[in-house]
Amino acid sequence: MTDSRIGKPAYAPAQHPAHNRRPASVWPCCAAIAILLICRPAHAQSSVQMYGRVDGGIEYLNHIVTPTSVNATRWSAEGGDWGTSMLGMRGTEDLGGGRTALFDLETAIQIMNGTTGGGRLFSRRAYVGLSDTKLGQLQAGRNLFIDSDGVWAYDPFVQQAVSSASLVRGRNWQQSNNNIEYHSPVIAGFDIQGQYAFGNQASGFNNGPPGDFGRSDGIMLTWHSSAVALRGIYDELRDSNGRMENIFVSSREYFLGANVTVNQFKFQGTYTHYAAPDTPAGLADSADHFWLGVTWQANARWAVTAAGFYIHVRDGEGDATHDPAGHATLYALGTTYNFSTRTFLYATVAYVRNAANSNFSVFATPRDAQPGTSPMPGESQTGAYVGIMHNF
Repeated sequence: MTDSRIGKPAYAPAQHPAHNRRPASVWPCCAAIAILLICRPAHAQSSVQMYGRVDGGIEYLNHIVTPTSVNATRWSAEGGDWGTSMLGMRGTEDLGGGRTALFDLETAIQIMNGTTGGGRLFSRRAYVGLSDTKLGQLQAGRNLFIDSDGVWAYDPFVQQAVSSASLVRGRNWQQSNNNIEYHSPVIAGFDIQGQYAFGNQASGFNNGPPGDFGRSDGIMLTWHSSAVALRGIYDELRDSNGRMENIFVSSREYFLGANVTVNQFKFQGTYTHYAAPDTPAGLADSADHFWLGVTWQANARWAVTAAGFYIHVRDGEGDATHDPAGHATLYALGTTYNFSTRTFLYATVAYVRNAANSNFSVFATPRDAQPGTSPMPGESQTGAYVGIMHNF
């Protein structure tokens, strides 16, 4: 999952970045960190903050293909359906003259079994940088890929388990290594962000290590006012061989999004085009993704969101890892209720309708995932989850 929620109730915590207030359960970790900090020389205007969030609940899904059934139903306890549980530590040091040194170390957590993200110590973010009030911010390290960092704010379901990631099999919520990243200051409502991820391989400039991404890059331009925000993104995500050969795994992305706020309502709509020019001949190599959604801020604590997502995979055949030409529509309805600025309940229900050749799930499952959550081609599917999110 990704970071946060836009269009959340006013009492919901700002999740991007997460708040740094600490419950009693994390004080042992904080005490250990405090000891380390005490042992270091003190610096004026410096700070280190521990932060995170914990998400857990119950999930339902039907019409799943398994090795023994083509129409299985699953009930499960799940963590991270609304947003990835995470633990992080960030720090800043005021260097004077409007300049700041900064770092962020952050890992995903699966609270149902206590594991961290992908066996990495810091699976989501691990970077250091410099920020200048006039020149912007430059940083280096591991981070969310630029479309993951940019799409969530224009997704009515902010990249929950059911969200804009569902019908693109998670293409827009990746992380990448070896990043050099720049964020400009906001000028006349505009800001720009650029990201360049080196492959770091002697075998080829575009290549990456086995099982990881190759050289990848992107640029994002945003304009925002009090009521309207517009964003455009172009990015390239390569596989370990330096190729863009699967529209939902390694491809080019063109994204245009808009948010419009009118009183208690936030309207969100986007168009995304994916192209994979290195796809083997005969397989589908492009797709178009649309969505529209609205969030109703009923009161300070309660909000309701509804959205529709549509994917159209253009001409071409499919195989074990490539989706064939086809289309699917996903309908989602969700709500949040905030007990405080740090804790809220959530519930989401979704239904996907597949065309004859498509087997998209309500969740962002890779086509070749084992075990997966996809239905049979042409089959519909319903999913739902409820849970609680706490931020610290």
